[in-house]
This record gives sequence, C-alpha cells and structure tokens, in this order.
Amino acid sequence: MTSPHYIAFEGAEACGKSTQAALLATRMDAVLTRETGGTAVGARLRAILHDNSVTNLTPRAEALMTAADRAQHLAEVVGPALDGGRNVVSDRSLYSTLAYQGYGRELDVEELTIINDWAINARWPETVIFLDTPDALIAERLQERDLDRFEAAGEAFHRRVIEGFRTMASSNTERWITVDGRGAIDDVEATIVAALTERGVL
Repeated sequence: MTSPHYIAFEGAEACGKSTQAALLATRMDAVLTRETGGTAVGARLRAILHDNSVTNLTPRAEALMTAADRAQHLAEVVGPALDGGRNVVSDRSLYSTLAYQGYGRELDVEELTIINDWAINARWPETVIFLDTPDALIAERLQERDLDRFEAAGEAFHRRVIEGFRTMASSNTERWITVDGRGAIDDVEATIVAALTERGVL
C-alpha cells in the first residue's frame, strides 16, 4: 500500500487554486481542507486576519496568528487524516505564510520558516502545486470581488507575494510543480494530473 500524500495548492489571490484543489481532492478521494480557516479555531483566526476593519494588526502578530492556525490545522485535520491513510489536499499551507508575511510583509523568511516548522511539527506538504497566473488576469478577477484585507493590500504587496512564490518554486523543483494558471479550468486540471502522474502521485 502506498503512503498517503499531502498536497498543497499555492498562488496569488484569485489564481484558481481553490477550484483546482477541489477537483484534485475529488479525483484522489482526499480530505479537502484549507489554511487559514480549516478548523473551528482557525475560522475565528481567519475572520480577524481577513477583516477590513482590522487596521492595526502588526506583521509579526499576523504571522503568529497564521502559525497558530497552521498548528491547529495540522493537529486536528491534516495529521489525523494522513495517519489514517487518507490523502490530503489543502488550499494553501505554511508556504503562504512565507509568501505573504515573509516576502509580502517583508519579515525574515528564515525566522518564519523556523516558527512554522515548529508549529506544524515539521510535517510539510510533500507536493506543492503553484498556479502561476499573470498579474493582469488576477487584477481582472479581483475586480469581480468584494476585497478582503489581504486582497486589498495593494499592488506592491501582491507583487512581492507572487515573486516570493516564484522564488520558492524555482528553488525547490523536487517539491514544487509550477502550472500556468491562464487556461480553461479543464486544461489546467489536465496539466496538474499529468504532472502528478509523472511523479507517481496519481
């Protein structure tokens, strides 16, 4: 029997990862979850983190709140599922902390890595699927939304976040799979399935 897989989808706001995560979870009969907000405690943390009325949250406090969410998520959802033999597909993971609070908020990425490695008890996703979607398409999709606190953080912030994702993806190609997010949903899904099949995950 093969070991269960822990797969995370990462990318900018509105890149299409939530849709693709759901499709892959169905294909794999996996537990579908998300960070932040994948537990009852996490949902309360997420409500604060995404609330536009929260204007005085410091980057360090924000980073610690996301680490708390991930600690609870790994203990309550991801860990038990994997230990029970179930695959897990997560919409975001601790890599979003490195991208958003590290590259985006310009906190020290190495320090955040240490904090989050401790928070998740060193249980990182084996595979990360990064949907790299052009800025213009992201902007077009965001125009259709009521923006939350992160989505409304500004162009410079989001440019740093996406470059952070690209840096992480290019420096660890054994773990990361970069997929062009511009295509139709079915086409993007087919690319993901092909890449995971090549790696022996599917």
